[in-house]
Amino acid sequence: MDRLNIKIGELELKNPVMTASGTFGYGTEYTDFMDLSRLGGIFVKGTTLEPRQGNAYPRMAETPSGMLNSVGLQNKGVHYFVSDIYPIIKEYDTHIIVNVSGSTIEDYIGCTEALADLDKIPAIELNVSCPNVKEGGMAFGTSCVSAAQVVKAVRKVYDKTLIVKLSPNVTDIAEIALAVEAEGADSVSLVNTFLGMSIDAEKRRPRLSTVTGGLSGPCIKPIALRMVWQVYQAVKIPIIGMGGISNWQDAIEFILAGSHAIQVGTYNFINPSVSVEIVDGILAYMDRHNIDSINDLIGKLDY
Repeated sequence: MDRLNIKIGELELKNPVMTASGTFGYGTEYTDFMDLSRLGGIFVKGTTLEPRQGNAYPRMAETPSGMLNSVGLQNKGVHYFVSDIYPIIKEYDTHIIVNVSGSTIEDYIGCTEALADLDKIPAIELNVSCPNVKEGGMAFGTSCVSAAQVVKAVRKVYDKTLIVKLSPNVTDIAEIALAVEAEGADSVSLVNTFLGMSIDAEKRRPRLSTVTGGLSGPCIKPIALRMVWQVYQAVKIPIIGMGGISNWQDAIEFILAGSHAIQVGTYNFINPSVSVEIVDGILAYMDRHNIDSINDLIGKLDY
């Protein structure tokens, strides 16, 4: 598997295929469907300093080739994660990365500090891009200044690999990527969900309690792919690409556009073993094209 090895900051991955936060729980939910050790890493569900109940129901809606969600970062808080979840998942033979969210910069700092000394958590994904919370979240990721402020503050208290998850709900995502790179981000992951809505015509009501929510799934792939390509032209740090990946061909496309690694999200709900199938598909593709290392594919579009 050395041919698939990839490096994100100080994080050395056995392969570039990982699972996206909010779609894979803590990994325990998927052990019946796959060997988790075959994954490059698992990004666990969004974690905040204090427990959150999330948004009111309904908070999920199907759309053509995708889904809307407004879960709202429901979780039991970082201290519960440390005491009850970490002892279980630290034994997995793959990297565990925690998605850190907050409403204030102090929230981000507190949550990060609680995770910093955990030996088996080699990286965090700083979520400045969630569209489903009323304060914080996406608000930080839609401005260069605010995104940079969060990253700068967290970088001061965290010396492991720092990945920043970017919002697509901006005019120029490359500009945001440059801003967080300048403040010490080791990598950027993109994209989070797009802001969307769905209406029940018969009831004349929104299908989500929050009216709007985050759109994900295959329908967003062409836009996500374009954004990865744009950011690759702008930054020097590694990119983790995501957005509608449902098979190995999608993964290869994101890597050719400039991703060092990828995350599989919504498609986990459709095919729970899709991630390991993508690993196999990438290897088969490399065999057919006589490619020795996955690194030889990154950003290698033929114009």
